[in-house]
Parts: sequence; C-alpha cells; structure tokens
Amino acid sequence: MKIRLISVGNKMPNWVSEAYQNYQKRLTGSIQLELVEISLNKRGKNADIKRLMEKESQQMLAAIPPRYRVVCLDVKGKALSTENLASKLEGYEQQGENIVLFIGGPEGLSDNCLAKADEKWSLSAMTLPHPMVRVILAEQIYRAWSINTGHPYHR
Repeated sequence: MKIRLISVGNKMPNWVSEAYQNYQKRLTGSIQLELVEISLNKRGKNADIKRLMEKESQQMLAAIPPRYRVVCLDVKGKALSTENLASKLEGYEQQGENIVLFIGGPEGLSDNCLAKADEKWSLSAMTLPHPMVRVILAEQIYRAWSINTGHPYHR
C-alpha cells in the first residue's frame, strides 16, 4: 500500500526532516510512505490568507494520484486510537487502496481540500504545529504497521 503525505510547508528544521525520515525508512514491505511538500506562500501583515490558502489547496489537489482515497487531517475530524489506525490501514491494504493524507499549513486546510476528503481524522483536539504533524503521523503509521506485522515496536 502507498501512503502519500501532502503537506503545506517545505523549509523544515533538520530535526523535523530527520525524525520523519527515520520512521519512513523503518517502513519496509507492505507500506510505502511518501512525502510531497507544498510551498507555503509568504504570509505578510496584509496578506490575503484566503487567496494564499486557495493557491496552496490547488497544488495539494493536483498532487493526488488517480484512485487514491483522500484523508484530511482536521481538528474536527474523527479521533482514532493507534489500534483503530492499524485496523484502517489493514483494511485499505486488503482492499488494494492507496491513501493521501492532507496536512494543512498554519491556518489549516481550505474548504476545497476538506470537500475532497473521503475521511477526516484528528490527531488531537489541541492545535499542533504543522511541522510536527508530519513526524507524529509518520510515527503513528509506523506504529500501526508494527501492530499489523507483529513487530515489537508497539508493546
């Protein structure tokens, strides 16, 4: 199964990139994790945020491969336990589905992206910094994979 993370923001601190890559490299066999970074448009004092978000959303939507299930990460989405995530990923894999996960920028995701979603998930009721979301998500995908494969990472 292929999982494509499409995330707004591309100039991440080294620790973010290293942490993400650590979990990405650990995934072997059945799950391939790919990151697509969408450039964050410059936000100035008088920036038209709605227009900037629309431009970013167009790029995000264009990065969806054909026949991929779209999942938006949104604070109003469904909260999943790690075991629920493992079950979902196992189901997608058994059905031969690939998924796209949208991670928004500082203002979240545009209405266009949210409307495209087959599902909406929440990592937390708290607002998380978008650079950390990719690390947390990669770790949780790895943890779910470890549950499904019997790997001892998740005890």
